[in-house]
Amino acid sequence: MSVKSSGRGRGRTQRQLRMGELIRKALSDILVRDHIADSRLEGMMITISEVRISPDLRNVTSFVLPLGGKNQEEVVDALNENRKYLRGQVSRLVDIKYTPVLNFELDTSFDNFSRIDNVLHSPHVARDLEKRDED
Repeated sequence: MSVKSSGRGRGRTQRQLRMGELIRKALSDILVRDHIADSRLEGMMITISEVRISPDLRNVTSFVLPLGGKNQEEVVDALNENRKYLRGQVSRLVDIKYTPVLNFELDTSFDNFSRIDNVLHSPHVARDLEKRDED
């Protein structure tokens, strides 16, 4: 029984996770190995933290972050403008019936982790934790 028809909505299937990881690895290899004719990407080290693929395996969203966090929006725009080239390269590296359409988004999860870490180490939270220890 598929996840969709079961009504439980467990999230991504094993197939989606496997294909997402294959595409993430292929994109990483392409960005390291190939020269993309875009001056905004020259000399940039780009981290692909996650690849989410749709249930029909036709659309991919890749979450990227340039190393050092510089020119983030510019890098995402450049990758989206070169998505056809990247899609062609992915089709050579990943054995899949239909090569999915690639979309790139800025990965903000590191900012979220940092914000949570700051909250956990704030004096207000430390004070609340001290009160619990006394009880």
